[in-house]
Amino acid sequence: MVYEFRLPDIGEGVAEGEVVRWFVQEGGSVQEDAPLVSVLTDKANVEIPSPKAGKVLKLHARVGEKVKVGGLLVTIDAGGPGPGPAASTPSGTPARPAEGGPAGPAAEKVSPAQPWPPASASPPAPSVAPLASPYVRRAAVERGIDLAWVPGTGTGGRVTEADLAAFTTSTGPKGPGVAAAMPARALSAAPTPKAPAAAPAEEVAERIPILGLRRVIAEHMSEATHRAAHFTYVEEVDASELVRLRDRMAKHVEKQGTRLTFLPFIVKGVVAGLRAHPRLNATMDDARGELVVRSAYHIGIATATPDGLLVPVIRNAESKSIAQLAREIQELSERGRAGKLERHELSGSTFTVTSLGALGGVFATPILNYPEVAILGVHKIRRRPVYQADGTIVPADLMNLSVSLDHRVIDGFEGAQFLATVRSYLEDPHQLFAELV
Repeated sequence: MVYEFRLPDIGEGVAEGEVVRWFVQEGGSVQEDAPLVSVLTDKANVEIPSPKAGKVLKLHARVGEKVKVGGLLVTIDAGGPGPGPAASTPSGTPARPAEGGPAGPAAEKVSPAQPWPPASASPPAPSVAPLASPYVRRAAVERGIDLAWVPGTGTGGRVTEADLAAFTTSTGPKGPGVAAAMPARALSAAPTPKAPAAAPAEEVAERIPILGLRRVIAEHMSEATHRAAHFTYVEEVDASELVRLRDRMAKHVEKQGTRLTFLPFIVKGVVAGLRAHPRLNATMDDARGELVVRSAYHIGIATATPDGLLVPVIRNAESKSIAQLAREIQELSERGRAGKLERHELSGSTFTVTSLGALGGVFATPILNYPEVAILGVHKIRRRPVYQADGTIVPADLMNLSVSLDHRVIDGFEGAQFLATVRSYLEDPHQLFAELV
């Protein structure tokens, strides 16, 4: 029995997954429930087991290729008489065939691959113009592409820059009918893209494919940069009392096996700042043109891993103690570096904190974790001499905080007020215990 296995629905809201690793190869065998393929969805790797035992006849997706839910992944000869029914595809989710592969009921008949869209077809005339940012629309015009042909994977079907790039490099034609449908004036005005000059072969040390988590990060950063109007405000904080308090508390918290860093205190200070300035604890709904202010404080903690930057989420940070925050930050960071975080642990944040710890530099301009409207950068604490009001010079532990904000909805004054509130709590951290934050 020939069994066709399609990408199952592996989480609410997941429309596609990127093949990160195959655990089998064509011509080899696989056991039922043995690891079959690792798929990346929304920054979380999902290991999918084989539904059948048998011989692997064909892998229908390459490493780095994205497959829609319901798309054909692998064909397995499971033994037994005659061809069996294909694995079911979720209702309403048409499966697009993998490149060069058959699909659906016609799997038994191998027919020539058809270009998409058909060269003879005319672009559809949608009742609503395709959703896309001005940047993407301009790029489409420059490349001679009608956005009506490009499947959008962004929120509400919005066409992203990554969708445009994928369409440009796909096997389907950009379409005689597509270019013809573009306004002549737009096409004539569009500059001809210049291919980058090829470097001499001897100067190329390595070509590194941008795949998996790194590609997800690239797409997310590109979307954040092109959508939001970034601006950054920097403030200096005298962390001398915070350093003393953390040192006193560390010996008690670390008895429980948890390392106490400054991050739990900073998270508490951020929650205090967000309570005072709630518009920063929000996400943008660009499709509806609305700022969605959140009532709970789900704080994302940017974490470096061998594969790239992850943002695990501390949920309801307002209800957790310093020790609880320290323990959760440590556990999420360790599991993130080991690649063991689940999808729900990497989504739903309302505000993000990013810190380079001992490598924190002087200051930086963090990129928003879109669709959030604010992110806090935490920088290294340095001991430096400072002048007191009476003219004396004393040592102090100083650090910089930088907050990047979406200037479309957050004004500079509001951002400065928020950071001033955070600063006041960190310079007098005992307030964190006097207040319910």
